[in-house]
Amino acid sequence: MRVFVTGATGFVGSAVVSDLIAAGHSVLGLSRSQAGAAALRAAGADVHPGSLEDIASLKAGAAASDAVVHTAFVHDFSRFGENCDIDRQAIAALGEALAGSGRALVVTSALGMLSPGRLATEDMVPPADAHVPRVSEQAALAFVARGVRAMAIRLPQVHGAGDHGFTPQLVGIARDKGASAYVGAGANRWPAVHRFDAARLYRLAVEKGIAGARYHAVADEGVPLKTIAEIIGRRLGLPVKSIAADEAAGHFGWFAAFAAMDCPASSDRTRRELGWQPAGIGLIEDLDSSAYFPS
Repeated sequence: MRVFVTGATGFVGSAVVSDLIAAGHSVLGLSRSQAGAAALRAAGADVHPGSLEDIASLKAGAAASDAVVHTAFVHDFSRFGENCDIDRQAIAALGEALAGSGRALVVTSALGMLSPGRLATEDMVPPADAHVPRVSEQAALAFVARGVRAMAIRLPQVHGAGDHGFTPQLVGIARDKGASAYVGAGANRWPAVHRFDAARLYRLAVEKGIAGARYHAVADEGVPLKTIAEIIGRRLGLPVKSIAADEAAGHFGWFAAFAAMDCPASSDRTRRELGWQPAGIGLIEDLDSSAYFPS
């Protein structure tokens, strides 16, 4: 198949591009810069100029392809609501271009607020009163009724070389504060997956995913934050400490809500339906390496 990939030069998207090409598919990658275009060509992909806010470009890329994988998102939490709306409009444009075709639209969602404190499963849907501005999967799955094989991949903490997500944030905060901290007992859990395993799941969804499905890219169901903090402390030679919930904002800043998040998740149904089996190293082994603590 010819697959149109947004976010094609990003941390997850670039791995998706490589996995698709290795499996024999061709890739049309969205790029808004010359550097991104060069990286895509080097990876063996074709380049489609445009951006998430260029609706005409998104529709053209989708219309010219057999399937679409949407991994792009503007990760600027100071403008989170605005960026969620950009994401919603981009998904609407992709869906409109694919309407009535039966072609695949695989979008990216998240696990953090799905089922706080309980093991999240694929059959759970975001609560109506969650007031979470990111509505990626709702926007995409609305197109199933319009003849699109739309699916959502729910991502946990994605790790690997080049990671700039949650775990590097904790490393940076520990360096700045002179201590590696966790909230309370540190028993709150983060699910995780290696970026190459996540990439393979996107490809399997394109190849054989079911319209309306929600898939979980989860390898580690839940890694306690205290365990993560202890590795960071040891690697940086810093003390490891517990802080009270009412002190979390002072230590973690804008990241406090994420540091306290307890969101374990299962991928049992995903593995059964798509035959997906994570093969990469787990978050703990990956974190305890030079990739996160270069010399």
